[in-house]
Amino acid sequence: MKVSVCLTTYNHEKYIAQAIESILSQKTNFQFEIIIGEDDSNDGTRDIVKQYYVNHPDKIRLFLNDRSNVIYIDGKPTGRWNWMNIISQAQGEYLTLLDGDDYWLESDKLQKQVDFLDEHKECSICFHNAIEYREEDDLSRVFLPEDFPQITTLEKLLEYNFIPTCTVMYRRSAIPEFPSWFTKIRMADWPLHILTAQNGNIGLINEVMGCYRQHRHGSWYSITLLQKYLYILKAYEILQQHFNSNSCYKRKIKKLRAKHYLLVANEYNKSKNYIQSFRYKALACIAFI
Repeated sequence: MKVSVCLTTYNHEKYIAQAIESILSQKTNFQFEIIIGEDDSNDGTRDIVKQYYVNHPDKIRLFLNDRSNVIYIDGKPTGRWNWMNIISQAQGEYLTLLDGDDYWLESDKLQKQVDFLDEHKECSICFHNAIEYREEDDLSRVFLPEDFPQITTLEKLLEYNFIPTCTVMYRRSAIPEFPSWFTKIRMADWPLHILTAQNGNIGLINEVMGCYRQHRHGSWYSITLLQKYLYILKAYEILQQHFNSNSCYKRKIKKLRAKHYLLVANEYNKSKNYIQSFRYKALACIAFI
């Protein structure tokens, strides 16, 4: 098996058929499998994926979860167990991800990424450009600029997540075991990008081949800017411990923590919560110590 496509879905009745069809439409000169993790949706998502499994049993492996496996992070239910489970089931040389509310735009997406990784043995990750679509506003933009470098490294990835989930392909041998802290960070894709980028460079095909959909039910789009900054700060605190023995990465993360403490302080200042604003400004200074 050359590629495993890992698709996670929960309450995506409106979108899931488009996601699956975009996978099935892929034209390749290799075999690929589709692993679907359905996380016990309370809409019609489960019925839809079951029908696709009936129609394509040679292509699809379906995992129907129940909510007893849900992992809570910061007191909120997440799809982390579902996500980790289907990744652990992957059999392909390469592994790619898709959320049930996103989809691919080009039928040669998998072929181009496989060709890239076959040629660039030094890369552990290949990704491509995407459309970021805001459903409520009916607005879209291209995610990356035209001059984004073709080859990047872990150092740049630590600054921010420039790899949308629907665009990534990993060399499966470069993905390490999930560390214990992996279920403590609100985001899933960025930490996995970081872990995998420890074992190789990051290659970009700067072509728009996917759609990253933002809507009011999305786990990231639906939260405030302050919440986003706080989640990122927590990730940096954990990553600083992860890279504790690497002085270069540790020093970089400390600077990034300081920057995000100031961003949090600014958000608190906007809401006139001056005590919290002062607290996070003080933490920005301490972060450099």
